[in-house]
Amino acid sequence: MKCQSARDCIVLLNYGELPDELAGVLEQHLTGCEDCREELASFQRFEERLATTPVLEPSPNLLAQSRMRLDDALDMIPPHGFVTQLRTNFFRWLGYVQSAPALATLLLGVGFLAGNFTHRYQVANAPKPTSVVMVNHPTEGVIANVTGIVQTPNSELVQVNYNRIVPESMEGSLDSPDIRNLLMVGTNAAATPGVRMNSVSLLTNECKAGHACQPTADGDGIRHALMVSLRYDEDAGVRLKALEGLERYVVQDQHVRDAVLEAVAHDRDAEVRRTAIGLLEPVQSDSSVRQVLRTVATQDANPYIRTASYNALQNAADIQ
Repeated sequence: MKCQSARDCIVLLNYGELPDELAGVLEQHLTGCEDCREELASFQRFEERLATTPVLEPSPNLLAQSRMRLDDALDMIPPHGFVTQLRTNFFRWLGYVQSAPALATLLLGVGFLAGNFTHRYQVANAPKPTSVVMVNHPTEGVIANVTGIVQTPNSELVQVNYNRIVPESMEGSLDSPDIRNLLMVGTNAAATPGVRMNSVSLLTNECKAGHACQPTADGDGIRHALMVSLRYDEDAGVRLKALEGLERYVVQDQHVRDAVLEAVAHDRDAEVRRTAIGLLEPVQSDSSVRQVLRTVATQDANPYIRTASYNALQNAADIQ
């Protein structure tokens, strides 16, 4: 297979229209052709980027103008030449054949038998593929799942379709919405506590500086991400850092206050609970805050936390 034919097959492969008998030939060509492998990789990168681009619907005015311009262009087409007429006559004859059921059935049967014989001959005489398996990105990521397996009839050639988890990176300013979104993903989807700590620390600094930490309509902003980390992160250091970022919003945001009260009542780490009690000092006159502190001061199993809650209640009474 030549490079030009291989590139045509690459287009069919990416759209799932490559015939099975060409798959093995294309794979053999890609094994020994660096340029065509790069062409396949470029096509796949283009498809991935295109898939992330939103599809814009054309405006009605644009459609109307396009139709008018198309009509004008069709009117300017010169009369058909001999080749065009020959092609038209051929399709007209094909229509006549289709209208004759017996003849059409005969031609269909002959074509099927001839095609089946040709395919069997090509499979029987095709060179056996080597044991080397060609992969597009052998060092990029791990295999996530297998999406399909197709075996060429009467041969040992197998095509396995699969998806890879390919690592990527992005570099940009903390003011970038894309960077902030990645940091919010990193607060709960990171594999290690260190990555989650870095994400929460950066978001905490943004909140302390008053940058884009306001509550959003869909509830998916930085403040929400910090509350999720406070409630569910397994690492106590991450939860402490989330408390630091939420401190300035305890007074004004009831949702933040509720999250801090949950930490006081149920967090597994004594230092996190003590820090949360300290954050509630400006709102100790709130009845719900006093109720939680009173419950913890009288019923909690940890004497250290009972004392901290009792002192907080006493300080609130002195202030009043």
